[in-house]
Amino acid sequence: MMEMTLIAAPRLTAASVACALATAAAALIPAAVVAQTLPAPAAVAAADGVVQLQSRHGFDDTVARLQAAVAAKGVKFFDAIDQSQLGASADLKLGRSTLVLFGNPPLGVQFLQSNPYAGLDWPVRMLVTQDANGGVWMAWTDFNYIAARYRITDKPAQFKMASEVAASIATDAAR
Repeated sequence: MMEMTLIAAPRLTAASVACALATAAAALIPAAVVAQTLPAPAAVAAADGVVQLQSRHGFDDTVARLQAAVAAKGVKFFDAIDQSQLGASADLKLGRSTLVLFGNPPLGVQFLQSNPYAGLDWPVRMLVTQDANGGVWMAWTDFNYIAARYRITDKPAQFKMASEVAASIATDAAR
């Protein structure tokens, strides 16, 4: 029988988390991305620590542009997983959803050196979805949220760089 351990995190209030995320986002995400970041469509539940950016392109074009932006930055592309197709293979209906995995191992492995559990969020995962109104969105986990989740305090410059690169890739794909 497998034993699992739950590691308790300190209790945070919704207001303190929202304030910390807003402050961190303002400091680390380029103004162009902040200006284009919109709240989730009303039909979608909000998620903690998620950055969203609406694309000006159709779904397939956005996925292709995202992969091209990853390549243009010299970042390693790992995979694109068509979650809609996975759902269909299980006879479960799911709107358009593709998860794109990419990263820069010399940067990302540093997070794992600080806390091996950070591997649960590395490589970078950027989700492309299409809402009920046809809007296409990219979403990824905020790197300050990841730093807090894994209690990594010794890599602020690396988290800043990862935030900037992810935002730049998404912005390039969206415009």
